[in-house]
Amino acid sequence: MLKIITAGESHGKCILAIVQGLPANLVISKDFIDKELARRQKGFGRGPRMEIEKDSVEILSGVRHGKTLGSPIALMIKNKDWLNWQEEMRVEESKPVSPLLNPRPGHADLAGALKYGFNEIRNVLERASARETVARVAGGALAKIFLKEFKITILSQVVKIGAIEAPLRELSLKDERKIESSPVRCFDQEASKRMVEAINQAQERGETLGGIFEVAAFNVPPGLGTYAIFEKRLDAQLASALISIPGVKGVEFGDGFKLADQVGSESHDEIFYSSKKGFYRKTNHAGGIEGGVSNGETILIRAVMKPIPTLGKPLRTVNILTKKPSQAFKERADICVVPSAAVIAENMVAFVLTQVFLEKFGGDSLIDIKGNYQTYLKRINWRKR
Repeated sequence: MLKIITAGESHGKCILAIVQGLPANLVISKDFIDKELARRQKGFGRGPRMEIEKDSVEILSGVRHGKTLGSPIALMIKNKDWLNWQEEMRVEESKPVSPLLNPRPGHADLAGALKYGFNEIRNVLERASARETVARVAGGALAKIFLKEFKITILSQVVKIGAIEAPLRELSLKDERKIESSPVRCFDQEASKRMVEAINQAQERGETLGGIFEVAAFNVPPGLGTYAIFEKRLDAQLASALISIPGVKGVEFGDGFKLADQVGSESHDEIFYSSKKGFYRKTNHAGGIEGGVSNGETILIRAVMKPIPTLGKPLRTVNILTKKPSQAFKERADICVVPSAAVIAENMVAFVLTQVFLEKFGGDSLIDIKGNYQTYLKRINWRKR
């Protein structure tokens, strides 16, 4: 079974990922992983931390002469900023240099301190930080490499930042270059400009902004996931993966919440058949998943990202030791991370799709999996879209 374990703190020496379950003989590109890490760091609204970190992966195990061995793959991304935090992040027993006592509303600070019995907040924020997602992007990049062997491609874009919303349109793989050239990863140029302006205005006011991004997975075959075991429904697994990204507060598939306003005849995707395509749909209200199973259409997911809780003008809070009113502490942070969250989401979607793909087609060697896959495609007469 494919799984990933991440370790490391935001200002520690490094962030680690161990990926178990990828098949042998998959060609791995360090350059591709580094490009995904770089994409995660980009996006207008990121803070000064991204000027320090130049994320690059070091592959420690599981790959030899450019190919996977079938054994666990260990990945390391060093934190350059650790040099500025060595005293604060010392492993050996010592007293905190400057303990943080004023939790930020909207962050894990207070809930985490109460849960684990900490008398300061840094023990919480170092792991709750979205810096951990750099490991998930590295692991997700491995999954993307695997999916490319089967012509499955994943794309994302930002559709809303603050009150600025781009016109909804059907995503296409042809859109990738234009999306990546936008400072906020939005296809619509006019909306992109207005989003940048909104981020600048928020920064001037000491505010932060959230938004909405969408992820599309193309050429996913029908039959991934299951209706038979509730926690293994594909949409349940994907929703769980996206909600686990710090700051994501809601997920929808296809038409999502719009379906509440529609009648049944408007809500479902009629089924057609041709010898060239096999079974197919002319619409995609379901977002490519029905009954917890992929149906062969593009998987389309949107997610809501809340504004970052570290504000230029801190909110009211309470000191966890004195219990007296105070202001939340302010640490170096971003203004808007919706473009970055979309890249993280791409890689999380890739990881989940690889998990269910391997469950369906089995095998611990790439050549065996490809054989199983081709046999299945022939049986169901499905053609890549």
